[in-house]
Amino acid sequence: MPFLRLLLSGRSVRLVALGVLTVLSLGGCAGWFGHEPLRVSVAGLEPLDSQGMEMRFNVKLRIQNPNEDALNFDGVSVDLQLNGKAFASGVSDQHGTVPRYGETLVNVPLTVPAFTALRQAFSLAGSDTPPGHYPYVLSGRLAGGMTGGTRFLDQGVLSLPGLGVAGQ
Repeated sequence: MPFLRLLLSGRSVRLVALGVLTVLSLGGCAGWFGHEPLRVSVAGLEPLDSQGMEMRFNVKLRIQNPNEDALNFDGVSVDLQLNGKAFASGVSDQHGTVPRYGETLVNVPLTVPAFTALRQAFSLAGSDTPPGHYPYVLSGRLAGGMTGGTRFLDQGVLSLPGLGVAGQ
């Protein structure tokens, strides 16, 4: 009988409930194992009105979902590194769904602080990077879902023709 009293005590019930919730949540996560990561690319970049000396842009992200399940999101955050250094960041409270085996466009306003732009200009002037070719890393998160969100990463080389030395 002492075992039965212990089993039915409040603490034991909470422990059993916690164990059941843990197993159920791991089962939910197991459904995501084997899923392909989201494919995110920059679809466009437009200037926005700036405040003071900072620069602002609207970045259009194309988000592709190569999985069998739709992905609902409620907010987006983005960080952009240019030439290995932090350059811009942005957030948006946009919400929506990336359909299964589908894609959607998301708009995120990016802010480039004035001193960051100056630091980047001096850094690029003294780098070995070919003029007009700048490596970038775009990382971010689509907020929402039980896990708090889905992270994404896009990287490559930003080519800006016409910014090189004249005569090349």
